[in-house]
Amino acid sequence: MRFLAAWYDLRSLANPFGKLYEWLGDHASDSVVYVVSSLIGAAGILAFVGLGALMNVWIERRALARVQVRRGPNRVGPWGLLQPVADAIKLIQKEALQPRASDARLFSLPPLLVFIPPMLTFAVFAWAPDMVFADLNVGVLYLLAISSISTLAIFIAGWASNNKYALFGAMRVIAMMVSYEVPFVLALLAPVLFAGTMSIAGIVEWQREHHVWLAFLLPLPLLIYFISSTAELNRTPADIAEAESEIVAGYHTEYSGMKFGLFYAVELVNSLAVSAIVASLFFGGYWLYGIDRWVPPWLIFIGKIYFFYMGLVWLRGTLPRLRIDQLMAFAWKMLLPLALISVVVVATEVLIWRELELTDWVLLPYAVINIGMAVVLVGVFFRLVTARMYRLPLRARLVSQISVPSLPAPSLGGTTRP
Repeated sequence: MRFLAAWYDLRSLANPFGKLYEWLGDHASDSVVYVVSSLIGAAGILAFVGLGALMNVWIERRALARVQVRRGPNRVGPWGLLQPVADAIKLIQKEALQPRASDARLFSLPPLLVFIPPMLTFAVFAWAPDMVFADLNVGVLYLLAISSISTLAIFIAGWASNNKYALFGAMRVIAMMVSYEVPFVLALLAPVLFAGTMSIAGIVEWQREHHVWLAFLLPLPLLIYFISSTAELNRTPADIAEAESEIVAGYHTEYSGMKFGLFYAVELVNSLAVSAIVASLFFGGYWLYGIDRWVPPWLIFIGKIYFFYMGLVWLRGTLPRLRIDQLMAFAWKMLLPLALISVVVVATEVLIWRELELTDWVLLPYAVINIGMAVVLVGVFFRLVTARMYRLPLRARLVSQISVPSLPAPSLGGTTRP
């Protein structure tokens, strides 16, 4: 019985903390309970984000090493597990240089600003039925608003560095984020229409009540969101602005030490946030077809997060970097039309379902129709877009066609006589 009680407490971490809050309520005021519960929730989110950032460095480096047929970090600690700690200590000890011509007050602000959005994002996720730090009824809108802060921080970093390469990199990032923000938002509108709520916990609960993942009903918005989020994260194949394999690293070229370390860590944390959004809005969050009755729901949610995070790592290890014109054309010529079509189709399906007061049996034909439509539309648009995507622009083709007169090879044996 003690084992069952302990397992029930582990299944939902709100149970042991609920007893603490009841004890505080009996011995203190409600304001004390509110402050203590807020601090515990914030500490839990901060611990997950901090440990996740360290763990993801090791996971990503080891996974990419396996893709590239090598070992990866395996020296510091068992299986190289302490390598991220060693890297963090090294970055902390390095001197944080700052260009003389940079804006001194703004130069140090972006590394802090860029880390705030992913931490605030985890506040609205439902980790379990009664484990939500801030259950906002406009959770999806909150996520979209928070994600826009990163754009300002990146532009400040490029402008305050007083480096033309950093400024060009920041402008490229902003151009990509603005372009992909449109299909990004339209893709998130689809689960909101189906569930009839903008609350993250409400969308997860809708999937649990109807016993279906929205990924089966909305495959096209899921694909659009996943591709758009790759560009939002500035990860391969959309890491044009950073180009981490190049000498000039985009908007954070002039940053060193722990300031650069924060830019590097926030990319990994943002990947976790995107994976959490996919898991919550399209794959049921903490719900897993009854398995959550026996396995702690928060463990299921974390498992889903890292499953989709490994998908992002797989994309990084397999796909090459695209040109900027290819990436922008892909957003405006393929993702945006597909997102608009998907919104119209989803709105029509929801209208028919609600107006005719149909039961849940209609979800099966909706899933079949949407999956077939996604396959057909993606195939058609991919053929139309890629027909010209990999061609050079007209000016570049004209330059390549100009014939350059060949010069005679220099003689190595002195002058030659006719």
